[in-house]
Amino acid sequence: MKKQKKEVEKEKSIEKEKKNQETKHKIPKTLKQNGIRKDKEKTDDKKLLNTDKNKKEISQKKSEAVGEDFKILESSGKSINKKIERINTGISNFDSFIEGGFIKNSTNLLVGGSGSGKSIFALQFLMQGIKHNEKCLYVTFEEKKHEFYTNMLRFGWDLEKLERQGKFFFLEYTPEKVRTMLEEGGGAIENIVLTENITRMVIDSITSFELLFSEDIEKRSSALALFSLIRKWDCTVLLTYEGSPSPTRMPSSRILDFESDSIILLHFVMGERQRERFLEILKMRGTTHSLAIHSFSIEKSGIVISKKRGTKVPWTD
Repeated sequence: MKKQKKEVEKEKSIEKEKKNQETKHKIPKTLKQNGIRKDKEKTDDKKLLNTDKNKKEISQKKSEAVGEDFKILESSGKSINKKIERINTGISNFDSFIEGGFIKNSTNLLVGGSGSGKSIFALQFLMQGIKHNEKCLYVTFEEKKHEFYTNMLRFGWDLEKLERQGKFFFLEYTPEKVRTMLEEGGGAIENIVLTENITRMVIDSITSFELLFSEDIEKRSSALALFSLIRKWDCTVLLTYEGSPSPTRMPSSRILDFESDSIILLHFVMGERQRERFLEILKMRGTTHSLAIHSFSIEKSGIVISKKRGTKVPWTD
């Protein structure tokens, strides 16, 4: 019996020792979980670092690509900000007041009373284009061809010869035909502009066209239609308007003011002893223009504008 007891106690002692040994080497569950979490965090951190690294590499590659694009643009001589293209007007000293000329394909309004020099200014603008091998069109609602050609010979402008050479085109147009042109969406004017590749055009004067319509709504809609057609033709246009250039008595249709890219006023007023001529730039989109009033004269070569700043125009309202 005693032997059996001793053996039982011995077995229990061995089992107890085994358990103690197992406990020593056993990792608690919570510690094991924490270890797994830490290992996961380290893996995530590595992934994050790799992601950030990739982002930096991608960003760097993009920057290098953009840099290469800039180099290509620079080497090809192209500017990112496209420079505004301008055309010389041929009016002596005028271009120096408007950053070098009219913006290409712009529509410009020239306002002045009778005898102020509108037709001369307009034709001088076309003659400058012809000097640079451009084809030009003069549309008139009032001038007779023979008289107009004869009057312009005094400036040395042989329009008949230029017409034969296919450089200058003259079109007598009644205001009623303009109405038809708007209804048809182009007419004879568009035909000449497109087939002859016209780059400069004058319409002299827009006043007659405006008088066709008695209602303001008709005037506005017709003016808008005309400007829409003009812009479609891709040529630089000068419209003349017969009327007082006084700021308080501008063209009756505000659409003309708003739709025109520039407004140039020609004043022909009575001075102390005789009438005097002045030019004023009322507005010109996309251009830092002169705000002064400049005197001008009509010489053998056409209009010559003084570089000197003029005084206040002595108009009377």
